[in-house]
Amino acid sequence: MLKKEILIKKASGHLEPFDPRKLLQSLNVSGADERLAKEILSEIEAWLKPEVSTKKIYAKALGLLRQKTVSAAGKYRVKEALMELGDNGHPFEIFVGEIFKKLNYEVEVGKILQGKSITHEMDVIATKEKNQHLVECKYSQFDSRYVSIQVPLYVHSRVQDIIAHRKKEDAFRGFKFTGWVATNNRFSPDSVKYAEDYGLSLLSWNYPKEYSLRYLIEKHNLFPVTILQSLNTKEKEKLITNKIVTCNALFNNLEHLVALDIPEKRKKILLAELNAINNKNTHKNNAK
Repeated sequence: MLKKEILIKKASGHLEPFDPRKLLQSLNVSGADERLAKEILSEIEAWLKPEVSTKKIYAKALGLLRQKTVSAAGKYRVKEALMELGDNGHPFEIFVGEIFKKLNYEVEVGKILQGKSITHEMDVIATKEKNQHLVECKYSQFDSRYVSIQVPLYVHSRVQDIIAHRKKEDAFRGFKFTGWVATNNRFSPDSVKYAEDYGLSLLSWNYPKEYSLRYLIEKHNLFPVTILQSLNTKEKEKLITNKIVTCNALFNNLEHLVALDIPEKRKKILLAELNAINNKNTHKNNAK
């Protein structure tokens, strides 16, 4: 017999049928093998009740993962970890810059650029050959927030002013410029429509569907340091203050561990966690 469909509540408040495939894929991306993922799914299905929130399902699955493996649990909570990068947007700007570096762009973060009319602070400037992306970052610590239409309207006008100036400069002759808005959250429907009509690129947790922030994090193994289970909050904050915002950056710059003064036993646990997280063989597309 077919199991009765159970409706669960999304962060937006809307109800949708529970899809076990999404949970399985999410657990797989986190490093859980097929056996462990199915074991956790079985426990979740036995526990599931109508209209339970996706947040509670996530917390339950995370708890089960933590019982099995530290690194997998860290990867599973990546969206939440992004919201723990700090109470201002600068670490997220650095994080977005790291994504463009993985795509072989030269990156500058937090620069003042001259426009035709006025100057503008641009969060991320990514340049490769004669392509330049001008990126405004919108960071949120709250899962339910949307980037409203005012943001792409504002960014579009700023980018156009910068482009109008740069097209007159010899250094940018023949360049193609693209304006971007990047967020760790989501965009309102009218923001998406405006961006499509006026050639703005958008990047959010789930958008665009085939090249989202979530997809890029998984594809390029670029997880925030805040997923690390073997570091406490103060230690993570210290790394972020020193502009180490990804596990990959810490993995490649282990000298930053000296300033943390971590006990040797916990340091070994941290190194094992970093090694596990940086194992690209665990990566698949996350459909959480």
